[in-house]
Amino acid sequence: MTHSIIFSGVKPSGAMTLGNYLGAFKRFSAYEEKAKVILSVVDLHAITVRQDPAQLREWSYSIAAWYLASGINPDQTTLFIQSHVSAHTEMAWLLSTYTQLGELNRQTQYKDKAQKGEQNLSVGFYTYPVLMAADILLHHTTHVPVGDDQKQHVELCRDVAMRFNNLYGKVFTLPEPVMATEAGRVMDLQDPTKKMSKSEESGGTILLLDDASTIEKKIKRAVTDTLGKVAYDKANQPGVANLIEIYAACKNISIKDATAELSGSQYGALKAAVAEAVLAEVIPLQERFNALMGDRELLDDIFEAGAMRARRTANETLRKAYEAVGFVPARGV
Repeated sequence: MTHSIIFSGVKPSGAMTLGNYLGAFKRFSAYEEKAKVILSVVDLHAITVRQDPAQLREWSYSIAAWYLASGINPDQTTLFIQSHVSAHTEMAWLLSTYTQLGELNRQTQYKDKAQKGEQNLSVGFYTYPVLMAADILLHHTTHVPVGDDQKQHVELCRDVAMRFNNLYGKVFTLPEPVMATEAGRVMDLQDPTKKMSKSEESGGTILLLDDASTIEKKIKRAVTDTLGKVAYDKANQPGVANLIEIYAACKNISIKDATAELSGSQYGALKAAVAEAVLAEVIPLQERFNALMGDRELLDDIFEAGAMRARRTANETLRKAYEAVGFVPARGV
């Protein structure tokens, strides 16, 4: 992935979970060693559903703090708030005129909501995959780390970019999705067929700010099965497999090695080992996070520096796209 450009955004729309950390935050410090990394707090995406303004601001700061607490170096990685770079909304409008209704109708999140008969879906919810495409294409992104549920959006981004490039020449770089091989999608502890989600109230979601006692209780109550053996079998033992994945990710070892370490254990011992691994990872993370959240001036400085860097690339890409479609250049901009 040398000489690659990685873009990723996290939506400030809820408290962060262990799944967010293991599937996203934790991975980016490793990416810094081999690629240019651009990370965004995608607050424009958050408002596709109604948000409390004060809570949105707090969550926006917290996303940045989790990125930094996870080991991101803001001098090396560009970290910015999406709404601070106006090219993102401008490019989203431009790309919307090259995106077909049928493509948006096929997007899984919209289809799921529509099929459930949900009322009052906003136009923003319908078109946010176009904004996601703008996020990616503005920065000449080559690789986008995604889970299975977001891969479709990267494919749409590629389709729109190719359509534009076929008309006007190579303006956009075509991105590739990067799928996590292990712990890329941490599952709910109470229902291991569903992704661990900050919006669920099942008791199967570990929040990154849960205290040690709460984390231990949630893992102790995790669903397993009646087979009575520790094996990595996602089809027949999804609950056990999920616990093994969490353990492997926290210990920075492969699933094969984690399974070897845990095999032969009773389920109680398995859960105790997973809880110990999670707490060893999360407690120091919480301490770093709390220190960062106590220094808003530092976070504002990082946002300002990151936005300045992001604007340079984004504005240049937007200018090329505007020129390609025939807009009159604006003087002094």
